[in-house]
Order: sequence, then C-alpha cells, then structure tokens
Amino acid sequence: MLVHGTRTSSAIWQAQVAALRQGGHAAHAIDLPGHGARSGERFTLEGALAAIDDAVSACTVPPLLVGLSLGGYASLAYAGRHGGKLAGVVLAGCSTEIKGKPLGLYRHASTHVTRWLGLGQGTWHVVADMLAALAGYSPLRDLRRLLVPVWVVNGRRDPLRLDERRYLRALPGVRLTVVPRAGHDVNSHAPAAFNRVLLDALHELASRVPTPVPA
Repeated sequence: MLVHGTRTSSAIWQAQVAALRQGGHAAHAIDLPGHGARSGERFTLEGALAAIDDAVSACTVPPLLVGLSLGGYASLAYAGRHGGKLAGVVLAGCSTEIKGKPLGLYRHASTHVTRWLGLGQGTWHVVADMLAALAGYSPLRDLRRLLVPVWVVNGRRDPLRLDERRYLRALPGVRLTVVPRAGHDVNSHAPAAFNRVLLDALHELASRVPTPVPA
C-alpha cells in the first residue's frame, strides 16, 4: 500500500507498483484527499487516515504500508493508531519533526517534487491544509509505540532528514537506508534502490510468517 506526498498523487508510484507486481506482490497506490482523483476535496489528517484505513481494510492480509513525505507522516500516524492492521511500515522523506525551520524545508521539498514531476499545479492550498493538519503532530511519539517492523528510506540530499538519528533511537531495530545522490523524492530519483528496499522488506516479512505444520 503506497501513499504519496504533498501536491502529487498516486501516479508517483508507477515504478514501484510495476516492480512489486512483477515480483509477484499485490500493490496499490492511493490518492489522499486534495490530491489526484480527490483533488476537489480539502486535505485533513483525519481524512488521510480514513483513506488509508479504507485501502488497508480492503486488503486480504495485513499490508506493508509505504509513505513518502506527507504520505510518510500520515502512514506513521495511521500505524500509531492501527498498527495491528499492518505487517510493517516504510517511511521515506519524513525523518524530521514538522515544526519551526522544517516547515520551510517542507514547503521547499514539496515545491521541488511538484516541479520535477509536473504534478499538482495550482493546488497550493493543499500545503496550507497540510501544515494546519500536522501542526503539533509528533512523529517520534507514534514511532515509539510501533510494534511492527519499520524501514526508513531517505535520499542523502533530502533536507527532511534532520531527525534521522532521533528516529533510530526512538525505535530500536529500525532499518535505515540512505540513498546516494537522491533527494527528497527518493522513489523517483533512485527507483531501483527504492524498489530493492521494498522487495527486501516484503521478503523479510514473508519469512516471519510461520509455515503451517501438516496435521
């Protein structure tokens, strides 16, 4: 299950959906309120969590939830509330607390992603909605309470990895991958490296499932 960032849409995950399906995995990317097929709606965190929950509930088995940027924060918030519905979480481009200076960095990063991909033009109200929705939200608080495996993936050039080490301290066992020469939109800058993280994560999760013992 893949969740996009601010002012983009589910379209950013085309390379990941293709690679996952080629590897024999079901893959589905959703649009958050205010984005893509839901661009006529206003973004709220509760609306984002509801969108994720609808998609997760439609899965036949607990999915690996993958979020980039805003989608990463929304995925983390969802996992903090509904971790029992998930097999694991991949968090990309969201390794910082959204307050003070990082707010400006977030605006810069979302602008870069939008220009690079050519998506989301004329929807800057979503940024204001996003900032209001995340005001006071602490990703570290939710991270500390997770009981499912967590992978963190960041581009080395991503400005939103200020608290990367704090994330690792908050939840021992977090797997960190920093992708060289990639920026905030790490899944698009380095799709092969990003896809490898996803496939390896799914392989690890599959190995955790007990093999049925014949009666």
